[in-house]
Amino acid sequence: MNRDLDAERILYLSEREVAVALTKVDAVAVIADALKRHAWKLTKLPAESYLSWQTPEGAFARSLGLPGLIQGETAEIGLKIINSSLANEPRGLPRASGLTLLFCETTARVKAIVGAARISALRTACVTAIAVDLLGTARVESLAVSGAGVLAKAHLDLLLDRLPELRVVRIFDVSREKSRALAAALRAELGDREVSVEVSETAKEAVIGADVVVPVTTTTTGYIEAGWLQPGALVVNVSLDDPLPEVMLKADRLVVDDWGLVRADDRRLLGRMWREGLIADSIGVPADGRRPVDAELGEIVAGLKPGRRRPDEVIVVNPFGLGILDVAVAHEVYRAALKLGLGSYVER
Repeated sequence: MNRDLDAERILYLSEREVAVALTKVDAVAVIADALKRHAWKLTKLPAESYLSWQTPEGAFARSLGLPGLIQGETAEIGLKIINSSLANEPRGLPRASGLTLLFCETTARVKAIVGAARISALRTACVTAIAVDLLGTARVESLAVSGAGVLAKAHLDLLLDRLPELRVVRIFDVSREKSRALAAALRAELGDREVSVEVSETAKEAVIGADVVVPVTTTTTGYIEAGWLQPGALVVNVSLDDPLPEVMLKADRLVVDDWGLVRADDRRLLGRMWREGLIADSIGVPADGRRPVDAELGEIVAGLKPGRRRPDEVIVVNPFGLGILDVAVAHEVYRAALKLGLGSYVER
């Protein structure tokens, strides 16, 4: 029986099983292919659903629902649900967790329920890796990471293997304890490799002189100044609110993953700047003194627009986070899990 058409059972994959299946998946290649298909208009990406509330102790919590469809030999269709609460860390729980539902193209029934947290962190890091490949300088020797949580670790795990000329990693977090813990773990993993891992006292200390800057925090208040960025710096603005508006306005190039989604979001910096009339409506088209977004990342992956053009360009990549990317990786995990015999079937 084609298990995609199994009407009575749903495959459940835990985070542990997802981790095993991911060892058989080239996530960067999967993400790059999905971004290209997005640029070629072979995807459907509705607006996310967003629900927020306060926990009983007054902490911020939210739930996001991100549906998506990717056209290919067979359509990959699904819905990622990712929830987070700032009350989790004091309890020893991850800030974010979730599930991705995969749909059968033929019956529209849910065929799999896949743990989403590990895929989400990896997907985010893969987008950064692709941005570094296409928009970073020829020699990335220094990397600054602002934030020392799960996303920081996911980025470092991926980028260290992809940046052979890296010599310095600087880590900043408002919790010095977290910075030190991440730095210690990183040093242990590096072994004899000649990479200096430094804990910075301030964000400015971490960012100044870095070839690549990756903010992965929970802040909603900007603090990264344009003057901190050296010529040729690439900022992959993962957590979306860390740069001040001047960084967006003064960057030589400004790249997003989907301008429609970024523009529609009134909670994050670039969407707010568009509403304030600081960013132009159309990609690549200045208007009345407003700077435009220069490209979507998928256009660069697909070769429709150029990557880095000059060594001294300061480039900001502002990835909103596309549900289609999670759906793409989750489908590869699902296929790998079937081959490996992973997961548990549950009755409908």
